[in-house]
Amino acid sequence: MTLTSGTKLGRYEIRSQLGAGGMGEVYLAEDTRLHRKVALKVLPVELTQNKDRLRRFEQEAQAASALNHPNIITIYEIEQIESLNFIATEFIDGETLRKRMKGAPMKLGEALDVAAQIASALSAAHAAGIVHRDIKPENIMVRRDGIVKVLDFGLAKLTERLPLDSVDPEALTRAVVKTDPSVVMGTAIYMSPEQARGISVDARTDIFSLGIVLYEMVAGRLPFEGVTSSEVLAAILGEKEPQPLARYSREVPAELERIVSKALRKNREQRYQTILDLLLDLKSLKQESEFAAKLERSKAPDSTTSEAQAKDEERATIATAPMPAGRSTLSAAQFVTRMKEHKLARILPLVLSTAALATLIYFGNAYFKASGPITSLAVLPLANASNDPNTEYLSDGVTESIINSLSKLPNLRVMARTTVFRYKGKEADAQKVGRELGVGAVLTGKVLQLGDALIIQADLVNVADGSELWGEQYNRKLSDILVVQDEIAKQISERLRLRLTGEDEQRLTKRYTGNTEAYQLYLQGRYYLDNSEGLDETKKALNFFERAIATDPHYALGYAGVADAYISLGQPWSGGLPPKEALREAKGAATKALEIDDTLSEAHSSLAHVTELYDWDWIGAEREYKRSLELNPNNTTSHVWYSEYLQAVGRNTEAMAEIRRAVELDPLNNFIKAQIGYVFYTARQYDQAIEQFQKAGDHGGLAWAYEEKKMYNEAIAELQKAISLGRTDFAVASLAYGYAVSGKKSEAQKVLAELKERSKQRYVSPFFIANIYIGLGDKDQAFAWLEKAYEDDDQWMIWLKSYPQMDGLRSDPRFADLVRRVGLPQ
Repeated sequence: MTLTSGTKLGRYEIRSQLGAGGMGEVYLAEDTRLHRKVALKVLPVELTQNKDRLRRFEQEAQAASALNHPNIITIYEIEQIESLNFIATEFIDGETLRKRMKGAPMKLGEALDVAAQIASALSAAHAAGIVHRDIKPENIMVRRDGIVKVLDFGLAKLTERLPLDSVDPEALTRAVVKTDPSVVMGTAIYMSPEQARGISVDARTDIFSLGIVLYEMVAGRLPFEGVTSSEVLAAILGEKEPQPLARYSREVPAELERIVSKALRKNREQRYQTILDLLLDLKSLKQESEFAAKLERSKAPDSTTSEAQAKDEERATIATAPMPAGRSTLSAAQFVTRMKEHKLARILPLVLSTAALATLIYFGNAYFKASGPITSLAVLPLANASNDPNTEYLSDGVTESIINSLSKLPNLRVMARTTVFRYKGKEADAQKVGRELGVGAVLTGKVLQLGDALIIQADLVNVADGSELWGEQYNRKLSDILVVQDEIAKQISERLRLRLTGEDEQRLTKRYTGNTEAYQLYLQGRYYLDNSEGLDETKKALNFFERAIATDPHYALGYAGVADAYISLGQPWSGGLPPKEALREAKGAATKALEIDDTLSEAHSSLAHVTELYDWDWIGAEREYKRSLELNPNNTTSHVWYSEYLQAVGRNTEAMAEIRRAVELDPLNNFIKAQIGYVFYTARQYDQAIEQFQKAGDHGGLAWAYEEKKMYNEAIAELQKAISLGRTDFAVASLAYGYAVSGKKSEAQKVLAELKERSKQRYVSPFFIANIYIGLGDKDQAFAWLEKAYEDDDQWMIWLKSYPQMDGLRSDPRFADLVRRVGLPQ
């Protein structure tokens, strides 16, 4: 088949040829189904007969697809149509590092940034047990926005130890191949000595290759040179070390010499032992270089400065110089006038120099006193200055969007929405609130919408001394709301003195849609879901989310919202949809979100929850939870759900650590505080559980703990309080169980009959009814209803192993069989 513009390969339509890539030709194509540009790497037909090349071609796709990192090319699929084998990947709008270097040294800051991003990508690969083995400028792409992408895992080798929770086990299994270590594979001039010798290699070979690339970026030439590849290999294998970088660039800092020298040690035992160590050194040097550059820019102007410019700067210096205590402050004009009056104008330059030095010392001291980054933040609800209830979603939405953007930064603890919204509508003192929440800074502000005009006022307060770190008013059009939110998040990160990597900056300003209408629909959906008190609000939320994705079919966050709405509708106490139906819809929406954007923490969290509750896929669920928290360590919902998962499988120590992390992020959320009680409860530590449930005001959990301590009167009293707050199936079933275990079997039977009658009208969890039969001592009926729960894929079956109420069934062989079928660890 001849591939020209307009040729179709399944869902892909060829636009143009981009060039050669590794073992195949690369084409620009359009995915006609998802309407996005893709790159197709096509293996020539004549090479498909070569089993080794075809194997390596497939290995590249499988190895790379097992990884998920912003600096690694995203693989969409590997496909064969007719006689053509091809890989569909993301299209990278940029150029190779080879073209970027242009045969000359790069600027030091740019070289460090590129090297750090490559190291970050390799760190993810090595953590998954994958060694690239062919790091070179041709396999590095630099996008127009500066993001680096590592390509071509065609030579990738997987090491023996593979952490199954970090990658897709099936993809890894398929990608493992037995490569003869005596075969030299890779590009000669970027090989490590061990690779050139054809002996077994490990992750340290990539460190050596990256060292060569870094040397070349800085020096504009290779560390090991020769006229032919053989001569280069001889230099790599010989004893002679490369020339110092300083020979080619006087700007090279000593620390960079040390880093490159260590990366290029020919004895791999003397080299960096992990790519992470190299990455940390690169980041540290990059930050030091940026700081030094800022100090350089702050120096006083030299003698070549124009007279007018010098006068302007002199005036500014006088105006800002600190005055001794007790003196009145003079304007610059008054100061100069008095100097002239005393005929001292001739020493004005000296005075100005002294003032400039004082200013530098003054502000320099202030800088270094406050130079430590502020690592915790509360974003208080932005006030709706419009006083229009119909625009309440906008002020809430902007607040939540800023929280979500900043929470993705790994070194910043951001208070969760539930906690900060406790202050909504209150005249709260920012410094006082900050101390209550234990954070270093607090953001306050207002949102005013007047027709198509949008005004946002934001102020960032230092909790330590009450000073304003930053304040700004934005007067924009409503259509610019996405831009404004990005600016606010970026300004906050700068004022908190956070040191951001390129990946962090990308996370901070990432937009999930460019369509303002879709975004506003999403905000309205989130508003109704966050403030839902029943089915009506949840259904409204779902409607807005569905309208958002109809407006922008590529809106990943919109699909994540749909998933969350269905999860809410499927809760057994909601009375919404049958859980099985709701969770099926939630899974579809979460999966779609991740097809569009695999870096969306919220979607990974939703998919993990559904995978746990609906599929009982325990390995898959844990993988998704970990990925969600890797992408956003401040995702409170993921911490809570992952804690519940860990309880269900019996890992209570880990469960407690996760839920305590959630409490740190959302300290005023009583629901989360109650989850600590449930961890104690499933660990059979009932006294601690009671204490925690009392603090959180959780009547149901308190009743369960009382029941296990045979404090039946107290338990029933708590359950009656729970029912007075809402006669949910959960509360009613718990009361029936309480009646049953306390000997009030007739009362238990009445409540049981009520639940069975309800089940004729809508779904009632069979797990609840089985629980009542356990309390009544009727094991056969209990197992019959548990079987029904199993057939219904009832989500409450995940608690089969951990709930104390099941203890009376554990000695029965039928129980062990149920646990096995649900997939819970024995």
